[in-house]
Amino acid sequence: MAISSNLSSDLGFLDDKRSEMTATLRDWCAINSGSGNLDGLAKMHGALGEAFADLDAEVETVPSHPRASVTQDGEQVEKPVGDMLRLVKRPQAPVRVLLSGHMDTVFAADHPFQGEKFLDDDTLNAPGAADMKGGLLVMLYALKTIEQSNHADKIGYEVLINADEEIGSHGSAHMLTEAAKRAQFACVYEPALADGTLAGARKGSGNFDVIFRGKPAHAGREHHLGRNAIVAAADFASIVDKLTGGRENLTVNVARIDGGGPNNVVPDLAVVRFNVRVEQPEDAGWMMTAVQTAVAEIGSRDGITAELTGGFTRPPKPMTSSLLAFFEALKKAGAELDINIDWQPTGGCCDGNNIAAAGIPVIDTLGVRGANIHSAQEFAKLDSLVERAKLSALLLLKIAAGELPVPGAEKTEAA
Repeated sequence: MAISSNLSSDLGFLDDKRSEMTATLRDWCAINSGSGNLDGLAKMHGALGEAFADLDAEVETVPSHPRASVTQDGEQVEKPVGDMLRLVKRPQAPVRVLLSGHMDTVFAADHPFQGEKFLDDDTLNAPGAADMKGGLLVMLYALKTIEQSNHADKIGYEVLINADEEIGSHGSAHMLTEAAKRAQFACVYEPALADGTLAGARKGSGNFDVIFRGKPAHAGREHHLGRNAIVAAADFASIVDKLTGGRENLTVNVARIDGGGPNNVVPDLAVVRFNVRVEQPEDAGWMMTAVQTAVAEIGSRDGITAELTGGFTRPPKPMTSSLLAFFEALKKAGAELDINIDWQPTGGCCDGNNIAAAGIPVIDTLGVRGANIHSAQEFAKLDSLVERAKLSALLLLKIAAGELPVPGAEKTEAA
């Protein structure tokens, strides 16, 4: 299947960009932008602002909302979040797309994984190489390609790059929702698998903390006067753990229990932290009822109180008819580049979940091919920088040129 001559010429802009893109990726990966490293995020924000300035779009720094958090001492606090970078170009164009990504990584400033290593000539092992600094480069160069095209005036875009995706996007979710309402469809630049497979339907996710308070006492002299918060927390953890499988493909991961102290003191504080993944929207309600029941049961014990915080912040992203049509359009574009496009459901979630909940179709793994994300073995395949930039550029140009339908133009129904 041949690419139309004018679009083929447009994509030629990318033919000699691999070295340039690789050099920029290495520079970006050298900036620690862990979700909690505000100084590093500010530096990354500046580097992105400088790079995206080439698009000659309206640029805005958008403050994020603070993030609610529970400390190890059971105190509820608000923590600052890095600023978002927002760009807007041709918002009145007939085709309007939201392009989203994140500048933060899971690697804190004191994490041992800070440097880079070439595993071979085509494989870069570096923090954020795949997730998702490589994806941000794919997005940028796809947009640069569009700006070189005669079809540029037919497509408008909004770019939103947040700084808290890896911690749930609590501070930026409102902006994602607002931006999605201004677009007809969206592209998100999380990494594809190493073989190029994309994520289709995604589970929803919720994160919770339950604060248990008891009564301290000397473990020897007055054990009977104490009320053990650790035991209450452990009992609760056992109850919620057993909710896994209570609905089809629902999982509960009890991740941590904070609290306790010296062996000779009955502990009066514990915090249970857990994550829930659900496949269907209604499963979140079922889970909330079950959790609240367990909290009430444990909290009714003599001398014990229990307080639930958190909730579901990533709704499930089902495979709708609109999303399926969008994937089929991408598959057609991929075929013209000799790229095979496959997708599969995943238990992972991302900002694509939030965007889909706003009512538009979104493909959210349009970034580089890579693997082992969230670990020191994370890598990106460097040949996919140009490959995936061409894929996004061709997809958007074909939609702008009318060669592919505008995703989301049809009614969204469950497929």
